[in-house]
Amino acid sequence: MQFVATCLFGLEKQLGEEIDALGLKRIQTIDGRIIFEGEESDIPKLNINLRLSERVFILMGSFRAESFSELFDGTNAIAWEEWIGRLDEFPVTGHSIKSKLTSIPDCQSIVKKAIVDRLQGAYGISWFEETGVKYKVEFFILKDEAYLMIDTSGAPLHKRGYRPAYGAAPIRETLAASIALTTRPSEDILFWDPFCGSGTIAIEAAMIAKNIAPGLNRSFAAQNFPRIEQRLWAEAIDEAKSKIKTDCRFEAWASDIDEDILDTTYENALRAGVEENINIFCADARKIEKPSDRRGSIICNPPYGERMGEMAEVEQLYREVGRHFKTFEPWHIYFITSCEHFEKLYGRPADKTKKLYNGMIPCYFYQFFKPYEGKPLTYKSYDKKQNYNSKYSHPAEHGKTRVQEQKKGSMSSNARDYKSSDKNSFRKDYKKDYKKDFKKENK
Repeated sequence: MQFVATCLFGLEKQLGEEIDALGLKRIQTIDGRIIFEGEESDIPKLNINLRLSERVFILMGSFRAESFSELFDGTNAIAWEEWIGRLDEFPVTGHSIKSKLTSIPDCQSIVKKAIVDRLQGAYGISWFEETGVKYKVEFFILKDEAYLMIDTSGAPLHKRGYRPAYGAAPIRETLAASIALTTRPSEDILFWDPFCGSGTIAIEAAMIAKNIAPGLNRSFAAQNFPRIEQRLWAEAIDEAKSKIKTDCRFEAWASDIDEDILDTTYENALRAGVEENINIFCADARKIEKPSDRRGSIICNPPYGERMGEMAEVEQLYREVGRHFKTFEPWHIYFITSCEHFEKLYGRPADKTKKLYNGMIPCYFYQFFKPYEGKPLTYKSYDKKQNYNSKYSHPAEHGKTRVQEQKKGSMSSNARDYKSSDKNSFRKDYKKDYKKDFKKENK
């Protein structure tokens, strides 16, 4: 059988590598999705183990659909009765891109009618109660080619279960995992996010280093499908748990100027099972100091700016951080931001740039990993580079975040200071109580 794994634009290559690692064969890659072959028994391990996918679908069939009659006939020819029972619910959603059939409501209606007609013939009934198991049907029409699918994931896979609360500028867990994978987390390199917010990037990096499967702390729609034995889910969960590196010495530092968000950061790390690998503390990214005895990488998802006044503050922040982070050479530095002229503000050209999407916000992932001995990047030199490189020809939209104002009073400059603070002693006490409550809730 065939499956479709969807992802954020720009993550297709890494997602394909994940699918390969699970021993499955890729058939086709489309923007934001990969079609591949597998077995029914692969559904549990796909949902539990894929870090970069948003959803995993069963591909029921594909066909040419330039008219509503072709859409009806193609949908009607699919053996829906192999999955959907006479009492089951089957809502229909979908998308159409660069195709003759542009009306999504009309396409939904046609697909629904075609499935009902098929099931009426299979079960010999004219009315469907739709009170049983929910099978979410999704169509995707691209350049007049229709793909009909059943969703096995339910809630999007970026919802790992460890982050019920979000910071001011949330980044999707799947995108954070992609960024962390790019930096190659390892035990001998310190991983530092100085704009950590609710801690998503550091948490995903720690989960990767410890080989914690992203889907161990949540449920999936296909767990209710009678056709998929519960034994397969139990085996996939046991296998994923057996691969966790319990003795991993990976260390991440998660710091932020907003001290109020740090309790949320700790709670998220605790839910994810990586609290022992992350030092959480309050610090201004413009004043942090490089540990003299460590190799490391800095990974940043700084404020993007919302209105013009805020954007001016954000640009000033980028300038100040660019000047200060020179003291961290030869560490590798990574930034994801919607600012398409970030290099000009930061003061040097990136060694590599990749366009990504944080939800629907187009962003740029700037990577600095080579020593820079050139002159600071000026408006003139940047404009010349901009004209040369087409990837900067379309300005990105700015995301909706606020610039966090620096709080008054002294701040801890590193994780050791923060570990000895009163705030951290509160977290130790909180950790014991929280673990008890968490186990009760998830029995």
